[in-house]
Amino acid sequence: MAEPLKIKISIADRVYPLTINPSQEEGLRLASKRIEEMIKKFEQSYAVRDKQDVLAMCALQFAAQVEQKEIDRNSDTQQTESRLAALDRMLQEQLT
Repeated sequence: MAEPLKIKISIADRVYPLTINPSQEEGLRLASKRIEEMIKKFEQSYAVRDKQDVLAMCALQFAAQVEQKEIDRNSDTQQTESRLAALDRMLQEQLT
């Protein structure tokens, strides 16, 4: 197993030292970059008084994306199961 890696991630003008598995570094750095981009977008689009408000909106947006992907995945799974059941019925009819 790889040695833990110490990195620093900056979010909303604060630095967070982390000890991570080296395989996580790229994902964490990309996530940090996306958060910073989203913060800038919110600050430019809305009259924001506090970084806490911006961070809350970022958290809400990321959580909504995760939840929507789960909803979409479940919907896709249900559609796939329905199609497979229909195919199974058709096959059973042809075999009998």
